[in-house]
Amino acid sequence: MNSPDSIQNSIPDDIALKIASSLEVMDVCSLGCCSRFWKELCGSDCVWEVLCKARWPAIASDHKSWSQSQEIDRIRDSNSKGWRELYVFKHNEMAGKAAVILDFVERALAFESIEVGNYLKAIELLNSQHFGFKDVEMFLLKPKLNVLLNLVGLHYCIIWLGVPVEYVLEALNRSQISERQVCVQWWKLGRWFHGFRLRDELHSRSVTLGDLAAYNEEVLGVLHRGAIHEVIRVQISIAKLMHSSWSQQVAQV
Repeated sequence: MNSPDSIQNSIPDDIALKIASSLEVMDVCSLGCCSRFWKELCGSDCVWEVLCKARWPAIASDHKSWSQSQEIDRIRDSNSKGWRELYVFKHNEMAGKAAVILDFVERALAFESIEVGNYLKAIELLNSQHFGFKDVEMFLLKPKLNVLLNLVGLHYCIIWLGVPVEYVLEALNRSQISERQVCVQWWKLGRWFHGFRLRDELHSRSVTLGDLAAYNEEVLGVLHRGAIHEVIRVQISIAKLMHSSWSQQVAQV
């Protein structure tokens, strides 16, 4: 078996740098633990500059506004690894914002379900805090979280950020949450029939996150519009809890 030093000697520095610059942040950190050579290379400014600009494109597209930040200037000038320090600073900042959103959704849950008004407020919070696709993937598309939090992140990426379907599906598969299911119910005003209004109509759909990412127009449309016009209520729940209780309600309507 080749030692890390022998592998290092067999790879030109520019190729090694190109390899490190093509990795995701967790892979860069893992590679940096292999040897002193990889630790120095993976800690270099140019590698973390790529990671910063990939995760937060505003750093590249609006560099002046970033340079005007005294806090970021202080971090960038504190040592030669300024971009790595900036990444850590921004990551911690986004983690704090994500914690606020997670707390909001958890408090809004009632019996493992959430009303569409609070659901849409959570998505608006993501938008107001300038979450990008990588931020959502890192903080919301995780299997340990409530699937309704996964759904909030998924909806935001598809509708608000316009992330291509294939990228969203890849993120769901990486996190192994594409088969998690949610159940969406919405009530529509009953139709008028010969001067009488019929009972309100209850519609119920169980769908996987993967199916939603592939753009289930009916369910996504209901979630995005919320309770407006003929739709008087929308509720989102974990699918596994819905089969018995909601089937009884459907039979009664």
